[in-house]
Amino acid sequence: MSQTLIVIDKRSDWAPYYPSEQVITFADYMNGNYPEGQARTRVINLSRSFAYLSQGYYCSLLAEARGHKVIPSVRTLNDLSKRALYRIHLDDLDEELDKTLKHADTGSEISLLSYFGHTADERFGDLARELFETFPCPILEITLRHRRQWEIASLKPRSPKGLSEEEENGFAAAVDEFSRKVWRKQREQKAARYDLAVLVDPSEAMPPSDDKALKRFVKAGKELGVDVELITQRDYLRLPEFDGLLIRTTTNIDHYTYRFAKKAESEGLVVIDDSNSILRCTNKIYLADLFRTHKVPSPKTVVLYKDQPGQLDTLGDQLGYPIVVKIPDGAFSKGVEKAANREELESICKRLFQRSTLLLAQEFLYTDFDWRVGILDRKPLYACRYYMVKDHWQIYRHGDKTDSGGFDTLPTFEVPPAVLDAAVRATRPIGDGFYGVDVKESKGKGFVIEVNDNPSIDSGVEDKYLGMELYKMIMSTLLKRMEAKRGH
Repeated sequence: MSQTLIVIDKRSDWAPYYPSEQVITFADYMNGNYPEGQARTRVINLSRSFAYLSQGYYCSLLAEARGHKVIPSVRTLNDLSKRALYRIHLDDLDEELDKTLKHADTGSEISLLSYFGHTADERFGDLARELFETFPCPILEITLRHRRQWEIASLKPRSPKGLSEEEENGFAAAVDEFSRKVWRKQREQKAARYDLAVLVDPSEAMPPSDDKALKRFVKAGKELGVDVELITQRDYLRLPEFDGLLIRTTTNIDHYTYRFAKKAESEGLVVIDDSNSILRCTNKIYLADLFRTHKVPSPKTVVLYKDQPGQLDTLGDQLGYPIVVKIPDGAFSKGVEKAANREELESICKRLFQRSTLLLAQEFLYTDFDWRVGILDRKPLYACRYYMVKDHWQIYRHGDKTDSGGFDTLPTFEVPPAVLDAAVRATRPIGDGFYGVDVKESKGKGFVIEVNDNPSIDSGVEDKYLGMELYKMIMSTLLKRMEAKRGH
């Protein structure tokens, strides 16, 4: 389990806020007057001063010496102490800021406070969040000014001491959201042995798990003694609280999910999807070369290079029409098109090359459905048949609205052996994580289309055969890995 300590200079500094046993003075923290023996301790340092060798500076220094995760860290305090140090990180933010304030009065400075990446002025929400990720500090005073363009003139760590009543309300709401466990009442039942974060995006149009499935993950964890908490992008700096991270929002390299995976791994968490799996699975160019190297059965594939238009001359002879053309990092059938002839091929490639230097061309294998085999720990977990949309050649059809075909969910022992074998072989060189392998069955053979590092688990679909057992199996694997990390 983890604990959060809020360290203040004097008890009176916390008078405007809800009392908590986890709020302690610097003297108590220095003398070790707090519960010890927890797996992880996080410290929120709210000292009045963060100057070099001040009480606030020593609080962060002691926390790091004790192996506690602290905000602000000594590095953050040092960076914020000199403008030359923090300016290094601000050039890109200045450009965005100038766009945000292009109609603002340039004659006066703008001052605002950020509480754990939140600010009262909605115009600066993204700025506050990005500054918080770069300089994790509970309260940050941000001053903006205009010279040749709008820029961040200064950044200063602040204490809650001296906030107005309105500012106190904003700070209280932010600290409550950032660390809900501070306010959580002690459970009457036995405390969970491990904490697992499940990363979700409530605004995602096509998430890998629906709300009902997420509730089943939480329930399965509880039955195994794992406290499961749904977190979002804003909880990046809370990762050290947890033993593990399960990502349940669509992943990509150029995306916050990859940063979450890397951050969690650096903190020693068990992670699914791990960063290597994200890196390997989200790019179809990589997978195509991996399949070729490891002799994984897959459709005939040619990598197309933007600066070699002559490649298209022989493509029809190599693959035969129709030809499927894909961008390397598409998902849910996006960026995947079919060319019936050379003219369509040129048109599709011209359009898709605007999005990527390399494209993938594959022979077209017609089937009424694609197999999806869920693999965890290198073993088959579940199997589905996803049917093509009526009068369409793909599982998904995107337009004004997104249509999808039907499905069947089967026990893995009813899947043709050639399909299972191809799915397992495809994941071996990638890792031992959780994968969804798309396989086409043709003439008694299985041909791997792609491996997904973030496969869908929706209620009533992938869990239709196994029910709650599917969630327990996934959670059991995470639990075993967390136990192994802790040496149990």
